[in-house]
Amino acid sequence: MIRISNVDMSRKSFAKTLRAASTDIQSQTSSAATSLTSEPIPARLRFEKLSCYRNPSIYTIHITRNHSHKLSFEIHGTTAILRKVGTHKEIDRAP
Repeated sequence: MIRISNVDMSRKSFAKTLRAASTDIQSQTSSAATSLTSEPIPARLRFEKLSCYRNPSIYTIHITRNHSHKLSFEIHGTTAILRKVGTHKEIDRAP
């Protein structure tokens, strides 16, 4: 079982994609990132590991109810390092 106790939002790619998102997506991203530290991770986020990426292992969650936007991140120890936020298609193509 994966446990996340910290969320690192300092990566430049994450900050850039977050700034480009609408204010609604920004607030939903913040809420979803905070939910990552819940035990267990809420099922509504649809937490999943991307199978094609091994080093580093990349994970995604859905940040909107209609699953139009996703958030990608890596996990190092108990810290989730946020990578990008974008549409479902954008994240699936380049997480």
